[in-house]
Amino acid sequence: MPEIARLEKEIGYIFQDKSLIEVALTHSSYANEVKRRTKYNERLEFLGDAVLSIIVSDYLFHKFHLPEGELTKLRASLVCEKTLDLFAQKIALGEYLRLGKGEEMTGGRKRPSICSDAFEALIAAIYLDGGIEPARAFVLPFVVGMLEEHATPFKDYKTLLQEIIQQNPEERLHYVLVEESGPDHDKHFVVEVHLNSNVIGSGEGRSKKTAEQQAARRALELMGK
Repeated sequence: MPEIARLEKEIGYIFQDKSLIEVALTHSSYANEVKRRTKYNERLEFLGDAVLSIIVSDYLFHKFHLPEGELTKLRASLVCEKTLDLFAQKIALGEYLRLGKGEEMTGGRKRPSICSDAFEALIAAIYLDGGIEPARAFVLPFVVGMLEEHATPFKDYKTLLQEIIQQNPEERLHYVLVEESGPDHDKHFVVEVHLNSNVIGSGEGRSKKTAEQQAARRALELMGK
């Protein structure tokens, strides 16, 4: 498949085992039509989904100091079919797929489900061929680019506030829990953020982390940020 070299150049990774990328680009509809036994990308898609999840989870965990629930929602927005299809479009992945005649005729190369699955399969192929670091190097530019292009649904207000305050080394920022109420299954927290001895924002939430984020957001608003 001479087009493999073109795709390798596009993604910045050269496969040692070319059969891996060939399988990643092969849809079940193609395998079902050829007479010889041909592997297709569904097993790779399964592995790629897991590899993608750990890469994205690791990045978000270290990048954003957000509560678990918000990290989960943000990760979900980055690994869903719609987003992965956009990633696939960026490298024109649909052009390289081996499809059956029926899928070819009905627009399979542009079908989001097929392209997103192939993108996950490609991640798995890179992982199997070179390990987690090449897979990470392939995935992260898409993830970072998506976060930069689109306003993330969950901003890390605490980190933003901390970065501003750190510009003045003598300033000290800390969070104070001022109220906790409600039963265990429906807690309510009120938190204040203090700059030295001054209250610069307060926030509420069903967890202390959420309340702290809201307090930081309020402080940033008062600063005009």
